[in-house]
Amino acid sequence: MKNLIVTADDFGAALEVNEAVERAHRDGILSAASLMVSGPAAADAVRRAKSMPALRVGLHLVLVEGRPVLPASAVPDLVDASGHFRTDMARAGAAMFFRPKLRAQLRAEIEAQFAEFAATGLALDHVNAHKHFHLHPTIAALVVELGKSHGVKGARVPLEPQAVLARIEPRKSSVVVALTAPFARGLARRFRKAGIAAPDSVFGLAWSGAMTPDRLKGLIARLPDGLSEIYTHPATGPYPGSAPDYRYLTELTALTDPELPGLLAANGIRTGGFGDFLSQ
Repeated sequence: MKNLIVTADDFGAALEVNEAVERAHRDGILSAASLMVSGPAAADAVRRAKSMPALRVGLHLVLVEGRPVLPASAVPDLVDASGHFRTDMARAGAAMFFRPKLRAQLRAEIEAQFAEFAATGLALDHVNAHKHFHLHPTIAALVVELGKSHGVKGARVPLEPQAVLARIEPRKSSVVVALTAPFARGLARRFRKAGIAAPDSVFGLAWSGAMTPDRLKGLIARLPDGLSEIYTHPATGPYPGSAPDYRYLTELTALTDPELPGLLAANGIRTGGFGDFLSQ
C-alpha cells in the first residue's frame, strides 16, 4: 500500500505563498500545509485554510529566520537587535544546548507557537520546523514534551531515501543529507519512543526549492510502499525573505501538473494528511 502526504511549507510567510498553497490544493495534488503562526500573512493563511476543509494544516515551528510569537523582551537570547530570530544556526544551536537560561526562553516560545496554532481553531495535523531545526536534540525534546498537551501525533523526520532519487536522475551524493542523517535517525527514535508517528520516507531535502515537474512525477512513479511525504515550497513569485535560489513558481507548476492525478491513480497512491493515515 502506498500513501502520500504532499506538503507545502512556509504557509503564512507571504501572500505569494498562501495564494500558491490555495491553487496547489484546489487545482493540484497538495494535501497538507505547514503554518508559520508568526508569519506576516498568517491570518490570511488561516482564513484560506478554513475555506479548504480537506487541506490538512500543521505547525511549522519557526526558531530561526523569522519573528517570535512572544515579545522580543521575553526571548532576548533568541533574537537579534531587530527582534528577529538569529540566523546563525550553528551558534544558536550550541547556545541552546549549553545555556539553561536560553533553553527556558526556547521552551516558552515553542509553547507560545503551539498555543497560537490552537487559537486559530484549525485541527493540528502535524508539526515540523523551519530549516529542520527540530533535528536539534534540545528542540526535539521540547517538541515531544510540549506537543503531547496539544495532541501531536505526526511529525516529519527528514530521512530521504537516496536510492529513489538516483533512479530519477544522475546525481552526486548530497552533503546536506549526509550531515543531517545521523540527527534524523536520532529524531526518529525519539519520536517513536514518544508515540509520535513519522512517514517511512520523506522527499524534498536534496531538491529543496527545486521540485520540478519531472522530479515530482519521478517520485510518484517510484514511490516506496508505506507512508511517504513530499514537501515543497510553492509560491507565485519571490517575496520578502524568500530564498534567492528557490524556484517557487516551478514548484507550483509541478504541483498543478494535470498529469499527476492520473499518475497517482495508476500507481495506486492515496493522498491526504498525517491524520488521514495515522487514524487507520
